[in-house]
Amino acid sequence: MVMERIDFKKAQAIAKNKGLKPGKVKGTDGVQFTKGNNNRLDVITWDEFEKALEVRGLAIYESGGWMKIMKA
Repeated sequence: MVMERIDFKKAQAIAKNKGLKPGKVKGTDGVQFTKGNNNRLDVITWDEFEKALEVRGLAIYESGGWMKIMKA
């Protein structure tokens, strides 16, 4: 499976379509998508999520509807 880098707006649209929200792992600078019912994650704004990706040098990759956050 080949993962292709996608832009933030496309990732945001895919996430919203799947009922996913931007999340931050409590006590870390880690981010991931969440359905919002995980005690280890805090739901954050899309702007905070995008800024966290930028600061950490991360990008969103997609293949077959699956998204993964990896180093850019």
